[in-house]
Amino acid sequence: MQPYLKRQLRRLVTERPYQIIAGSAAALVLAGGTGAALTTADEAPVRQENTASVADLGGRLGDTAGRSEARITVPSPSASPSASPSASPSASPSASAAPTAKTADPDTTTRKAKPKPPSTKVLDYDYQAQTTYYYCGPAAVRNALSANGIERSQDTLAVALGTTEMGTNSAEDTTRVLNQQVKGDPYRTRMIPGAATRGQIDQLQADVVRAVNDGRAVVSNVAGDATDTNGGWHSFPGGHYIAVVGYQNDGRTVRIADSADPSLPSYWVTTIDLANWMATRGYSA
Repeated sequence: MQPYLKRQLRRLVTERPYQIIAGSAAALVLAGGTGAALTTADEAPVRQENTASVADLGGRLGDTAGRSEARITVPSPSASPSASPSASPSASPSASAAPTAKTADPDTTTRKAKPKPPSTKVLDYDYQAQTTYYYCGPAAVRNALSANGIERSQDTLAVALGTTEMGTNSAEDTTRVLNQQVKGDPYRTRMIPGAATRGQIDQLQADVVRAVNDGRAVVSNVAGDATDTNGGWHSFPGGHYIAVVGYQNDGRTVRIADSADPSLPSYWVTTIDLANWMATRGYSA
């Protein structure tokens, strides 16, 4: 049996490795039991490449199988579909979505509040009494213009106003002439056709405060009677023009420059009384 086994083993060693994969186990057993017999001198020497140890044989068999037989490729961990790709910092969604500093919107920035008008203000003006009994209109416009530093004679203004012995027609005329003299046409006519309403009184107060703070006096066309804050009585049944040159108590009381009596050039009246004094007439502010 020994020669037979030796031939079988030689046959296994010299055959192509992929043809003997199935018998590799038997070869290992045979090699373990007959190792000494393989090295006897009476046998022809085997080729060097075919005398490899059984351990070498196993390694070569595995290497040959890898080259000669089709194998199923097992995906590496780095290529595994279930593996989550490592996100680079540059591609990180959180990095690209990082909040940036918010720029202040000029259209939503809080605007500086306009300064509140002073509670009391009286203009610096040059008073002049009317030169004729019917020149109250030209005199009132002249006194008002002096607060703007504009000097005009009553005669000149009488021509512009269309003043006659019957007086000056209405507040529309005083507004027109004031705008001829003051840059920007700032004056507007306000009429009070009947008894003054609360809204008209409030409007008069606001108009006086705004005009005086703009450096302008108001010209009012009054008719009838009024009492000032000191109890003085002022009566003009046929109508009269006066200049409003200041206010106090946030415009609830106004300063009157009256050209009718040089002995009493100015006095204070409430805004309510002035509004009622102008009923059926109006004013330029």
